[in-house]
Amino acid sequence: MNVQRVYRFGTDEHGADVTEGSSSMNYILGGKGANLAEMARIGLPVPPGFTITCQTCVEYSGAGNVWPEGVLDEIAAAQADLERRMGKRLGDADDPLLVSVRSGAPFSMPGMMDTVLNLGLNDESVQGLIAQTGNDRFAWDSYRRFIQMFSDVVLGVDADLFENAIASKKVVAGVRSDSDLTAADLRELVEEFKGIFADSVDAEAHPELVVDGAVRFPSDPSLQLRLAIQAVFGSWMNERACLYRKQNGIPDDLGTAVNVQVMVFGNKGDTSATGVAFTRNPADGTHEFYGDFLVNAQGEDVVAGIRNTEPIADLKTKPGLEEAGASLERVFGVLESHYRDMCDIEFTIEQGRLWMLQTRVGKRTATAALKIAIDMESEGLISREEAVRRIDPKQLDQLLHPQFDASAEYDVLARGLNASPGAAVGEVVFSSDDAVARSAEGHKVVLVRWETNPDDLKGMVAAEGILTSHGGKTSHAAVIARGMGTPCVCGVESFRIDAAAKEVRIEGSDVVLHEGDVISIDGATGIVVAGAVPLVTAELTGALETILSWADEIRLDESCGRARHVRVNADNPADAELALEFGAEAIGLCRTEHMFLGERKSIIQSFILSDDVEERERAVQELLRVQTEDFVEMQRTMSGRSMVIRLIDPPLHEFLDDPRELEVEIARREAAGEDVSALRARLARIDVMAESNPMLGLRGVRLSIVFPELPLMQVRAIATAAARLKLEGFDPRPEVMVPLVAITAECVQTREVVERVIAEVAAEHGVALDIPVGTMVELPRACIVADEIARHADFFCFGTNDLTQTAFGFSRDDAESKFIPIYLHKKVLEANPFETIDDAVLELVKMAVDKGRAENPGMHFGVCGEHGGDPASIVKFFNVADVDYVSCSPYRVPVARLAAAQAKLAAK
Repeated sequence: MNVQRVYRFGTDEHGADVTEGSSSMNYILGGKGANLAEMARIGLPVPPGFTITCQTCVEYSGAGNVWPEGVLDEIAAAQADLERRMGKRLGDADDPLLVSVRSGAPFSMPGMMDTVLNLGLNDESVQGLIAQTGNDRFAWDSYRRFIQMFSDVVLGVDADLFENAIASKKVVAGVRSDSDLTAADLRELVEEFKGIFADSVDAEAHPELVVDGAVRFPSDPSLQLRLAIQAVFGSWMNERACLYRKQNGIPDDLGTAVNVQVMVFGNKGDTSATGVAFTRNPADGTHEFYGDFLVNAQGEDVVAGIRNTEPIADLKTKPGLEEAGASLERVFGVLESHYRDMCDIEFTIEQGRLWMLQTRVGKRTATAALKIAIDMESEGLISREEAVRRIDPKQLDQLLHPQFDASAEYDVLARGLNASPGAAVGEVVFSSDDAVARSAEGHKVVLVRWETNPDDLKGMVAAEGILTSHGGKTSHAAVIARGMGTPCVCGVESFRIDAAAKEVRIEGSDVVLHEGDVISIDGATGIVVAGAVPLVTAELTGALETILSWADEIRLDESCGRARHVRVNADNPADAELALEFGAEAIGLCRTEHMFLGERKSIIQSFILSDDVEERERAVQELLRVQTEDFVEMQRTMSGRSMVIRLIDPPLHEFLDDPRELEVEIARREAAGEDVSALRARLARIDVMAESNPMLGLRGVRLSIVFPELPLMQVRAIATAAARLKLEGFDPRPEVMVPLVAITAECVQTREVVERVIAEVAAEHGVALDIPVGTMVELPRACIVADEIARHADFFCFGTNDLTQTAFGFSRDDAESKFIPIYLHKKVLEANPFETIDDAVLELVKMAVDKGRAENPGMHFGVCGEHGGDPASIVKFFNVADVDYVSCSPYRVPVARLAAAQAKLAAK
């Protein structure tokens, strides 16, 4: 089979379009290549080029960085074709063609992989560039940039060596800015840079760069191109790219495409510029042209934050750039109409002419995503269904991030750009490594940098917030922080950061911040405050409320399939009330063992450890009293809504004293001359009850069978609370769930007890009590015999935490800290099965649902493990296992509502 590995885009030498790809090919051409092709197809000004496919990267990497047969010939042919189309050759001494070499993965990974610009320059072609442009400063600046970038990206030469050389040259020249260096200065830098290259590159590792026995910067453009493509392929697996993919759930096996594109120059004087823009504000969603540009600069200058940028709104007022600015606004409209979404754009203006270098659907904050979706629906660009489909459920967590308390008083220390919303409080740290280390020690930190770069990603992940003294709203720090939902303030120009001394001096004041000092930042307003500002959590109002109401209409619409319900895991009235505010329909799991801890732990200990019948009875009666009051409060809060109450289900050791701590206490008291006989008897009783594997020991239904007084007491408390509330005019709807059932007889025997107690309580209070009795399915055997159990259960609720544990044979208390990270790193597992439901475990759930529904059509089915709040798992539970509801923690209810609606849309 003939596989096409290289695709052309742009026009030929006659101006005719020869583009071979489209926006639908992002898994082949990567996002950048697919959208370059699409822009060319719809007639936008795109510099011609060609794209090497993602699959070629995968083949190359999979073969140990060896080129697949025939690929280099295809690249050479594509190079020759591009030269023919442009009427220029790479490296030509009279009229050279220059190209950029850029990565482009199927999913956007801003700044994570590598780029090489101005490729094709050498000592001969730089003279041709001077001859063609009449601008020797531009030519030498382009050449020094190429050597610097190529050396860093392709050969790994320390970038600081070049920056130090530039700094020294500025001192000698008596200038402050790079742009003030003369052509002669830059020509001297080129020679210095070539010397740095020769001194830094290992000749044995790179024999292709050895000329006359010494390392030389490569002058052959074809060699330059091959090495640059190899470097971009290699950057797919660099540390920052791997970490970014892990953070964003992007598979490692997709590879990156490489785009080789004719260079256009934003650094040809004051009628040239480069910039990054969005068709709407990506921070708050406002319908405005948003972004940054720099006059007389190349694109890397904008995202690197080396110079402070100008707002895109000023572009049309710049002399010599007015027409290009107006053209860019027209392009904004074309792209939004074509993609029906907010677009992220990279552009260059070369001597007054606009060129489009990239577009993609733009990353945005949760606030912006909601507003843009609602506005586009009202504008008629998209439907309500599309608006709901577009919101990333995980992004909603951003809206639940803390904000500054409006009633708090504080003095603003400094101001910057509001790059990513949300507020953060933490200790100042100046490096990514320090952020990771301090966070691991339990400290909340704010990463303070002159500007971040891709290597800072791990520190950005660890930090509560990010602050930079340079860079704009499209800088690396801003883009990555918005994607992660981390508060970020950029461009705090008054911060004079000395990372080596680990301190910040605030210009215009006597304030000096040191490492460890606490600051607060507000990414919504761009302010910085010394000390800790009280934070509050946002409410579900405005755009979020609108989107969630649309989501509810979709997921609960039974005209096109089974409704998707969302419940909450709540063990106290406060959590239940919060969940109702967040839109939960019912309680899917009330864990009664949580009601036994704290001050009540001694009561349950007395019951379990005592051999005295009377003492055990007193403990049961006291538990009955407090449990009844618990259930009265909970059922009153949830009046008119179902409330699934799980009978006690902890590993036994959670109720008992730690034997090691008890031994220490005995030794201490004995040394003090106290009588320790009672404590020794207690320790002996605990030792007798000790289990080798408590998670698979005396817990769940087993505890109820061994200690039948417990289920009797709990059911009586549940039923009594319901009866009392009914008599008061409330509508309690409790459901009793028997946990950890593996054997049908366990369900049968426990149900008999439950129904008998309910009947007794109903008779005592003179009310009718209809309390369903179901089973928590969390063991593989229960899934296999689900049809048998279904004859004795009114519902199944899947405890996927334990089901995952027992299906894998993993200890969920240990696996995530001991070996799952290693499994993920070595690709033994694609995802943590305790975070996103494993397909094999999902198959067990589906088996149990199918068997249960076939045996008992009136049953309902739910999921109440941690997976019930994971968007990817929610879609699988509804669309594969066909459950009726998911149940999750209160703060994940909005996420689950949206994910449930998206599951419904996906099923359609």
